[in-house]
Amino acid sequence: MKRIAILTGGGDAPGLNAVIRSVVKTVKNLCECEILGIKNGFEGILDDEGIFPLTREEVRGILHRGGTILGAANRGNPFARKIVRDGEDVVEDISQQIIDKLDSLGLDVLIIVGGGGTLRIASELLDLGVPVIGVPKTIDNDIGGTEYSFGFDTAVSIASEAFDRLHTTAESHHRVMALELMGKNAGFIALHAGLAGGADVILIPEIPFHFESIVERVRERVEVGSHFSIIAVAEGASPVGEDQVFMYRGDELITARLGGIGAVVANHLAEKYGLESRFTVLGHLQRGGSPTAFDRWLATSYGAAAADLAVVGRIGRMIALKCGQIVDVNLGDAVAVHKRVDVYGDTVRAARCLGISFGD
Repeated sequence: MKRIAILTGGGDAPGLNAVIRSVVKTVKNLCECEILGIKNGFEGILDDEGIFPLTREEVRGILHRGGTILGAANRGNPFARKIVRDGEDVVEDISQQIIDKLDSLGLDVLIIVGGGGTLRIASELLDLGVPVIGVPKTIDNDIGGTEYSFGFDTAVSIASEAFDRLHTTAESHHRVMALELMGKNAGFIALHAGLAGGADVILIPEIPFHFESIVERVRERVEVGSHFSIIAVAEGASPVGEDQVFMYRGDELITARLGGIGAVVANHLAEKYGLESRFTVLGHLQRGGSPTAFDRWLATSYGAAAADLAVVGRIGRMIALKCGQIVDVNLGDAVAVHKRVDVYGDTVRAARCLGISFGD
């Protein structure tokens, strides 16, 4: 190997800097090849000023820092780049320009760190001959082929702390408190944080809910002397037979964004059932700040494994965690199917055993 590059695509997540640091340090310890950093995801490939050498000095002191020193971009899909040209929305395929630029850089391997969308693009580039290795990153934990992606544990920890704080004010005022959490179409954050934070109701996309079931659980608690309730609401959750709620429906340039179901739940409980309810949207607080120790360990381990594969030229793989071991899996297979909460799995069963309602 003579030259390796790394980019961080999609949204930010705690642990990205730990991966970058780990890749650089591992490569430098294994061989003498050059490492390039590409700024702002795939957009940076076509920007001469967006590509620069990564040295030990560049990654010193970044292990604990949130965000990414390379920048992130959840737009710029080279196969469907959305731009405005002459006042009109245009979608263009610039993948060949990307490939040509990567060829001109003389890259032996491109390490792509990202979520499901970014890694699907990586898989498509791989099919076109780009030597790619993937590293799974997302707070949503919805990437196939791995038990956990880094960023998830930090998001769950932040959400759990939010539940702790909501408990005290909910109990003081005898209210129903709904906390809306991220996750897109997967309910992992709401499920794990709801269980860790003592939620009474957990609403996730994988289990459509009935408002009547939520009310029944709230009233059961009142009957035994608990005059408040906590509801964990995944942003992709929806009532039985109804569509998901979107903050923004999207257009040719901007992808649709889920959001608002927390307000729908709280307002419905207040208006139809007379329950004093409030909602909180935790939003990007889940993605910011310093990563937890687990995410630092996982990101560092992923980075070292990716660098190890890069040095020996084993491309087309994605680093993963399986049964507590760091392994690598076929990239195409990993991104072929979105991971979702197993509604019959141990975590859901544990929640039900505790009396937590899923609204079904």
